[in-house]
Amino acid sequence: MIEVRDLVKKYAGVTAVDRITFSVEKGEIVGFLGKNGAGKSTTMKMLSCYFPPTAGVARVAGFDCVTQSMEVRRRIGYMPESVPLYPDMRVEEYLTYRARLKGVPRRERAHAVNEVVSSTGLMDVRRKLIGSLSKGYRQRTGLAEAIVHKPELLILDEPTAGLDPGQIRQVRELIKELGKRTTLLLSTHILNEVELTATRILLIHRGRLVASGTPGSLVGGHQTARRYYLEVRGPGDAVNAALQAIPNVTGLSWSPAADWHGFKLESVPEFDLRAELAKTVVGNGWDLRELREEKMTLEDLFVQITRTDEAAPGGGVTQIRPAPVEPAPAAGGPA
Repeated sequence: MIEVRDLVKKYAGVTAVDRITFSVEKGEIVGFLGKNGAGKSTTMKMLSCYFPPTAGVARVAGFDCVTQSMEVRRRIGYMPESVPLYPDMRVEEYLTYRARLKGVPRRERAHAVNEVVSSTGLMDVRRKLIGSLSKGYRQRTGLAEAIVHKPELLILDEPTAGLDPGQIRQVRELIKELGKRTTLLLSTHILNEVELTATRILLIHRGRLVASGTPGSLVGGHQTARRYYLEVRGPGDAVNAALQAIPNVTGLSWSPAADWHGFKLESVPEFDLRAELAKTVVGNGWDLRELREEKMTLEDLFVQITRTDEAAPGGGVTQIRPAPVEPAPAAGGPA
């Protein structure tokens, strides 16, 4: 559905996107991650034909985003971070107007508007002025506009920006539902949004693509050690020595306390030491209040990869795909 090869965008000598290459298959929900200013929105604007690239190739559904831009525009729905709405128009009026501009046939227009009003939860406000709506309803209106013509590809740039937790949950569920019937590229810097919705992640840093894979494979591929946390009541020095003596423990830090001592351990990734840790503590007659394995999170990975000021030389991409990811089956329309 999307093919990007060596894409570059420069503004007055500043390289916003630096030779990125990736593809998105039909039916995928792909999360586009990165810090503010990493190049996510710039890439999406090139894919949506908002402006041309400085160099490289971008294709959507086989059509070139520069030389065949009208064909691309017919096949995509694009919701930018700041949704451009007409505050003096009513929701239904605005969606009908946008459906006409997007080429929805006149005899199908009313049905198309009714369908998106229902699916995006706008029934109660369909006859209200857009300017009187809450931020959450304005976001829904922008999303309804993006899908009113049933696009093959839906591009969402920070769709939950500025929403409260309840509104974020509602929009997230809507995005999941949309992902069942169309290919979706979702840009955000809110990591749990991607973990909960995306089947694959592209991580961009300072204009370069630095990691690609499923959320689980990316995290697992970067985790070089297993980490554990224990809270033990007993003689601190003796507990520390006993834990250090366990085979395959590669690191140990101790936070002494008057009663319950906290211990953080690392071990080789091949072995799960929780049973051995519990056995050591209880076998010595000490009290064990907590024992858990601390899993690496997508947030940890994000910080680890983007902590430096520059991406890896040459724009190398960490490709972690231990097994092929089957595209989500399309339902009720082209994917």
